[in-house]
Amino acid sequence: MDSPQDSPPEIPAVVEEAPREPILTLPVALTAYIILLAVIHLRMLLPPEIENWTVDVFGFIPKRYDSSLLNLQIPGGAGAKVWTFVTYSLLHANLTHLGFNVLWLLPFGSALARRFGAIRFFLFLAVTAAAGALAHLVTHEHAVAPMIGASASVSGAMAAAIRFAFVRGSFLSFSRSDADTAARVPALPLSRALRDGRVVGFLAVWFGVNIIFGVGAIGVDSETTSVAWQAHIGGFFAGLLLFALFDPVPRVRNDAADASSQDISNRI
Repeated sequence: MDSPQDSPPEIPAVVEEAPREPILTLPVALTAYIILLAVIHLRMLLPPEIENWTVDVFGFIPKRYDSSLLNLQIPGGAGAKVWTFVTYSLLHANLTHLGFNVLWLLPFGSALARRFGAIRFFLFLAVTAAAGALAHLVTHEHAVAPMIGASASVSGAMAAAIRFAFVRGSFLSFSRSDADTAARVPALPLSRALRDGRVVGFLAVWFGVNIIFGVGAIGVDSETTSVAWQAHIGGFFAGLLLFALFDPVPRVRNDAADASSQDISNRI
């Protein structure tokens, strides 16, 4: 029998801890966009007359395009008829307004920024903002109150993200991959996406909430404050329909999408 002295010494096991991922990691493009919104919101510290001038020059005012009012004096001149289609989306009425838009943008905008890259992401936000302004103009052609807020762009980002959000491995699927991989799964063709029950359910809830309650872009004047839900819908449709023009990831075929959907259904 071996004596205790002859037993081999015990070697302590080395346990390697898996690297911890941060709870919330934001792509650089989205972080820069949020910082830009926050910096611009510091305009609220300006004297009231300068703050009002800023909103008049950079906010979206439908009355600015009313050709029957030739003598109407709105700050900004002819140039404001162009830049306000985008600049209105960088202004917010208060911290609650800003915070609500940022909160909705975090999950959907994060996935989209990772997928598109910075240039495509910023261009996409500008295009959906312009689409929201156009929808507001069509439905409020004589409105004097400036419209401000990033809600049309946020709505566009949400619409674009649901084109791939429910695909297996993406960020709203049952088998989620890491953030970068989840953001780059092939998107569903639009016709296939609109037959997905989860996408249809998302659309129903989103449209219902916006039409009944409304969120985001609002008028600045306290007496005329209203929710510009038409702008949200304009941005949403633009994001849903124009997503393919910005998407750098090759599209999944219809038969592959159907197989993926069937696989997920079998696992539920």
